[in-house]
Amino acid sequence: MSGELDARKGRILWAVVDDYIASAEPVGSRTLAQKYNLGVSPATIRNEMADLEMLGYLEHPHTSAGRIPSSKGYRFYVDGLHPVAPVTSAEKIRIHDWYRTRVRCLDEVFQETARLLADVTRNASLVLAPQAAQSTFRMLQFLPFDRVHAIAVLMTDAGFVENRIIEIPHGATFADFQRMAGAVNETLAGKALDAVSRQDLRRIRDAIGDESIFVAAVEVMHRALEGRAQERIYLGGTAQLLANPEFQDVERVRAMLLILEHEDLVRDILHARDREGITVTIGRENRSSAFWDSSFITATYHLDGHLLGTIAVLGPTRMEYAKTMRILDYVNTNLTEMIDRLKW
Repeated sequence: MSGELDARKGRILWAVVDDYIASAEPVGSRTLAQKYNLGVSPATIRNEMADLEMLGYLEHPHTSAGRIPSSKGYRFYVDGLHPVAPVTSAEKIRIHDWYRTRVRCLDEVFQETARLLADVTRNASLVLAPQAAQSTFRMLQFLPFDRVHAIAVLMTDAGFVENRIIEIPHGATFADFQRMAGAVNETLAGKALDAVSRQDLRRIRDAIGDESIFVAAVEVMHRALEGRAQERIYLGGTAQLLANPEFQDVERVRAMLLILEHEDLVRDILHARDREGITVTIGRENRSSAFWDSSFITATYHLDGHLLGTIAVLGPTRMEYAKTMRILDYVNTNLTEMIDRLKW
């Protein structure tokens, strides 16, 4: 609890935030006295609310006698929600059923995670999927296609499988390509793709012993990774976000929607929140004024100790923090398990 708030002010502030999240209506002292067992009169509550407003925890809309939480008030409330509560049995069943019925391969995991988060939280969701270069090399293999082409298949520990049809250089055979795969696999096994060095490439070239085959090997790696050069953004639930009372005025959220259309800007936002555990950024804590009426709840997901990406929920500052935090925490664990199960 904040040092400047005594126990009574803390209880009243908590009740204001809790009631406003549920009702979306400014909260008055009489409402708090009737709905919450605060042990004091409406007049005392009113005086305490005036003090909380002076301290910056509450705001007083001009059109209402009631008060609403400020970013500082929401921060007090959210800090009191740690540690994150476990999901309910119903929420757990819904999440497991969603993945069980909708996900069959790795590429579907990220899109369905975005849809799941949006559906359960009734807010917008963002999933930052890893680029292949962040993953660890597992295997390169070739499959015969026709007399002059082969299919190159590159696999990583995070489950990425990239297929490319490549031309077999004049004078080379499919057996040469199998030999190339053996040299690449022996040299790069367990190495992060963005950490492949010139020394690694020299070892592969020496092992292959043929410059044209070596050039083909490098081209295979480059072409297999070019489709994963950047982390992909999966967005869900924009319609749910705009259904919130705060966002009925589209002009008010135009700047936010424009940012969400630019993947580079979204990546920057999510990378700024890639700390361990659940992170909540509330209202004016956001750097961009476009999100001053919004909050982000984010979590990072990992595989074998390596950071892979970020999942996030974007909603109004009046979002259901307790529910969203526990859903995000549980989905984050399930996402890692799904990636681990489907990666092979």
